[in-house]
Amino acid sequence: MKPDRIYVVGVGMTRFGLYPERSIKDLIREAVEACLKDAGAGPKDVDAIYYANMGQAVLEGQTATPGQIALRPLGFEGIPIANVENGCASGSTALYSAWLQLKAGEGDVALAVGAEKLSADTGDKRDALFTGGLDVYDRAGVIRALESVAAGGPEAPPVNGHRSVFMDVYGYWIRGHMRDFGTTQAQLAAISSKNHGHSMLNPYCQFQRPFTIEEVLAGRPLSYPLTVPMCAPYSDGAAAALLCTADGVRKLGAEAIAVPIEALVLCSSVDRDPMDWDRHIGRIAADIAYRKAGVTPDDIDLAEMHDATAFGELVHSENLSLVPRGEGGRAAENGETRLGGKIPINVSGGLESRGHPLGATGLAQIHELVTQLRGRAGPRQVPDARYAIVENSGGLYGIEEASAVVGILSAPNQA
Repeated sequence: MKPDRIYVVGVGMTRFGLYPERSIKDLIREAVEACLKDAGAGPKDVDAIYYANMGQAVLEGQTATPGQIALRPLGFEGIPIANVENGCASGSTALYSAWLQLKAGEGDVALAVGAEKLSADTGDKRDALFTGGLDVYDRAGVIRALESVAAGGPEAPPVNGHRSVFMDVYGYWIRGHMRDFGTTQAQLAAISSKNHGHSMLNPYCQFQRPFTIEEVLAGRPLSYPLTVPMCAPYSDGAAAALLCTADGVRKLGAEAIAVPIEALVLCSSVDRDPMDWDRHIGRIAADIAYRKAGVTPDDIDLAEMHDATAFGELVHSENLSLVPRGEGGRAAENGETRLGGKIPINVSGGLESRGHPLGATGLAQIHELVTQLRGRAGPRQVPDARYAIVENSGGLYGIEEASAVVGILSAPNQA
């Protein structure tokens, strides 16, 4: 084992859904205990914890030290516990922080945990949680910037009905992509249909039902061209990942299951021309990750992407250079990104059907990739998976996501 590498040795998660009867502490307990069991570890083995959550302060009033309060009853005491908020990228940022802790030599075992309970409020507080993902000091400027992205694209007809403000954000992005590359609503429906089909193979998914392309297109309209089945739902859930140095892996006797993290990159947004898609934060983070991992997009066997809407998968499949710029919709339409295709994406079902408990999402993606790279994904297994890439992003600054994390993982026991 390479001593400078960090490894994922345990993963655990709850099934995502809406659980008004369960506390966030209960969800965290389930995910953490599953993660430790998977790694053959106990609380006393853990040197540090990073806890990701976006909305608990707003929705439940837990304004300080939520990680300590949730994790102390599980037997963690005396060690560093830090709380992480980074929009929808909170879970992957907790992973990044735990990875850095071990890279710095401050311990051999670190735990990343993410959780969210959006059913804690279904009204104004939940709406405020999402609108707070934009610059609250300059809402008019935010809208002007987004309008510049979509300028010259298709007109968006007015729609009624409740939706997160981020569905409007995605609508602007999509209409700009339609203008520049000819992307169609039917191609977005193909992505959604694919991911809902994958959900039938994943017991952790909030929704497990297939949708035809026609059913997706017939869904309730949101911000054009989105319909409800193209978008992630509100969700509750928790997920966790246990990371180790090479020494930590040996201490736990986890050599056979240790999944190497070949690269992990956290970037913040950049100023760019709305039509300069190749300076997107996702492309910048991916290019750095490929360089650090010493692999190319051709080496990647599967990917998990932040598809808060179907367009998230489309644009990030291009940002990660898994398909050429402007070809994301056509690749999905042609079946290239489904299980059994050229580059399977979101075989887990993605956020669209697995669900999106904000702080847990990035770690649920890691759960899927670790399961795949160990060859334990059952009917949704990607054959002979050796390298996998993950992208998780969140918030908004300027015309793109405020934060993005891209990571590359490899199968156990690779040279």
